[in-house]
Amino acid sequence: MNINDYLDSTYLKTAEQAGISENENIKTVVNCVQEAIDERFKLVMIRPEMVSLAKKMIIKQNSKLDIGTVIDFPKGASVLSKKLKEANQAILDGTDDLDFVCNYEAFKKGKINLVKEEILKCTQLGIKNHKVVKWIIEVAALNNQQIIQLSALIKNVVISNLKEESYASVFVKSSTGFYKTENNLPNGATIPSIIMMLENASPLPVKAAGGVRNYGEAMEMVRLGVKRIGTSSAKTIAEEATSSDNYLY
Repeated sequence: MNINDYLDSTYLKTAEQAGISENENIKTVVNCVQEAIDERFKLVMIRPEMVSLAKKMIIKQNSKLDIGTVIDFPKGASVLSKKLKEANQAILDGTDDLDFVCNYEAFKKGKINLVKEEILKCTQLGIKNHKVVKWIIEVAALNNQQIIQLSALIKNVVISNLKEESYASVFVKSSTGFYKTENNLPNGATIPSIIMMLENASPLPVKAAGGVRNYGEAMEMVRLGVKRIGTSSAKTIAEEATSSDNYLY
């Protein structure tokens, strides 16, 4: 296997979050996209306003790199109409993957029908337009029971409403990487959370995102069964792989 095939190279900071100017932030995105093209990663994950820029670069260089973007990021608390509007624009701009932040706070408050509706309508939009859809559940904001229940809820909505050939295109994803935790606790993918997701989202695939920073951690996620890995350390992971005796599995 080639670990690069699993890597969604990710840069999702605004200029303000990065502490740089808008022009510097655009340059950072350009560099991230170019690196993903050069390294032949699976996908580059960027903010919606950067999708059209990335698309132009990819077309110009005749690259097979996919583009992913985040919808209703990072809190996922917007109304359904806003989620759909943002997703539609990203589709028009040329994205391949739509990573929606699930309204996990509504889920925690027991607003299950609201969450079911957004999962159904947003997933249907993506599948209708031949896009990969991922649902970010923000594991750091959930307890173990909630991780299990929300993973199963997404699975049940999908298998009850979509054809089986669509299942592989609808992921459950661990994290935004932007959730603020207390006491320095992990805010991204952990082995226990990924195991719970895998066990309860199947047959839907799982994406591990947040906190995967080296080749060993990436390979552990692949061994567990994840199909995609979102990371801002994609090149580091790839470079470690090329010098590792354990590269081929």
